[in-house]
Amino acid sequence: MSELSNFQKQFLASSGTVQVFTQKEFDEALVLAKAEIMTVAIETTKQAIYIEREACAELAKEAGNDDLAEKILNRIPVQRQ
Repeated sequence: MSELSNFQKQFLASSGTVQVFTQKEFDEALVLAKAEIMTVAIETTKQAIYIEREACAELAKEAGNDDLAEKILNRIPVQRQ
C-alpha cells in the first residue's frame, strides 16, 4: 500500500474530523496497543489466580488444615505483598 501524498493528507485532514495516518504510524500504534492489552490481560489473570488461591486457602482453613492453607497462599510468595 502506498502512502498518501502531502496534498492528499492535507485535503483529507481539512475535511473535518478525519485524522490521517501512514501505514507505518498505524502499525506502530497497533503494536503499542497490543502490548498494552497483553499487559492488562496478564495482570488481570494473575490477580484472578490469586483470588482463587485465597478462596482455596479459606476452604482449607475451614476444613481445619491451617498448614495446607498456608502452603496454598505461599505457592507464589511474591503475590502476597
